[in-house]
Amino acid sequence: MLEQCTHRNNVQSSEKPHVYKVGIYGWRKRCLYFFVLLLMILILVNLALTIWIVKVMNFTIDGMGNLRITEKGLKLEGDSEFLQPLYAKEIQSRPGSPLFLQSSKNVSVNILNGKNQLVTQLIAGSSGVRAQGKMLEVKSSTGKLLFSADDQEVVVGAERLRICFICVTNPTEGGSPAPKGIQILAEAGDIQATCRSDLRLESKDGEITLDARRIRLLRLPEGKASPSGTTTRQTVYEVCVCPNGKLFLSQAGTGSTCQISNNVCL
Repeated sequence: MLEQCTHRNNVQSSEKPHVYKVGIYGWRKRCLYFFVLLLMILILVNLALTIWIVKVMNFTIDGMGNLRITEKGLKLEGDSEFLQPLYAKEIQSRPGSPLFLQSSKNVSVNILNGKNQLVTQLIAGSSGVRAQGKMLEVKSSTGKLLFSADDQEVVVGAERLRICFICVTNPTEGGSPAPKGIQILAEAGDIQATCRSDLRLESKDGEITLDARRIRLLRLPEGKASPSGTTTRQTVYEVCVCPNGKLFLSQAGTGSTCQISNNVCL
């Protein structure tokens, strides 16, 4: 028994103690350094890109690029392009600069009511300008009504109405040809022309035709006969009507003189 204990102690004393190394060595250490270096490079690249984007997009405390955030809303300067619908309460240009809208197709302005129903529409396109609504008004800078139109009537409030057409006295000189005519037609109602002063109908080369079942000349002045024995002599004419409706004047006599001048009706 004593011999076994002595042998065991001799064996333990002859063995050297084991030393355990703590850390990363070899290829693991090289991989760790490589990933750390790669991470630092990515951080530097990301920081450089962030600084470049801030510089290019002109990011500031007040906004980004041409877009500025003010107390009244957003302020946009320069040319801008909107790819999606733009919702804004008010759009204004810079003081002294016009507001320019450009579209490859058309520009539409739609006004909706509380039920999202279209009540007013303005479309400006390549084919022209079209407006749809209950009423159209045009006013001057002083607020005076110049033109208005609705389902019932069209009102022109200007002091003078002038209709101009391009006419050429000598067609060989070039230009647009003269218009063939003007037609005013009211299929379901009357046409009324009222003026404060004179109303003049003039045709230089043609004739004026009044075609109706009844032609009424109201409030014509009534002449009075001269007192007998007066030396004043006036030339009096009578209005004659041809069977074809043509009117002409004939000097009045003791009787009708229309038959004497009936060659005008030919």
